[in-house]
Amino acid sequence: MRERLLAWTQAAAGLGADAVVKVNEIVCADPACPGLETILLLMPPGAATRAVKIGKPMAEVTEDDVRQALTSD
Repeated sequence: MRERLLAWTQAAAGLGADAVVKVNEIVCADPACPGLETILLLMPPGAATRAVKIGKPMAEVTEDDVRQALTSD
């Protein structure tokens, strides 16, 4: 599951093999949050780290969710 999200994120963001991508699932304590969220951290060399949130548990995230999150952020 995590490997799939890593591959989708790297492809959708156009990142090279030297970029680091991290995928985490967190519980948001804010009542406005959906509960579990998926966080994508994009760390291309020489550029600022970018964090992208997807308001779903990791197991429910689709490739389209990743694309939308990266373009709407």
